[in-house]
Amino acid sequence: MYEHKKQPLASRSQFFSRIFRQFGWSLLIVGFSLLFGTVGFYLTAPHTHDWYDCLHNASMMMSGMEPLIKEYDQPIGKIFSSFYALYSGIALTTNIGLLMAPVVHRLFHKLHLEES
Repeated sequence: MYEHKKQPLASRSQFFSRIFRQFGWSLLIVGFSLLFGTVGFYLTAPHTHDWYDCLHNASMMMSGMEPLIKEYDQPIGKIFSSFYALYSGIALTTNIGLLMAPVVHRLFHKLHLEES
């Protein structure tokens, strides 16, 4: 995917293309995660909450904050909330890695360019 250390450094346009591509993948992961969380909370939370509350709850949990919906009548809500919190942590870590990969690669490549 990226150039080998013996190859020349990628051009700026190729570097920015990589950044935008990774940003697009990151947005796709966040969008899917929010959709999955919103639908999951709507189906498992007490039906006194609307779609906006479920979206808010999914967003808060994805960002590492305290969830809005805390009272669950069914055990399935507690189970979904637990697994969604774990998934959100993994998705956040993955997104940070996706966004930083082109920058870190370019930095390391610049440091290891051979003198010719």
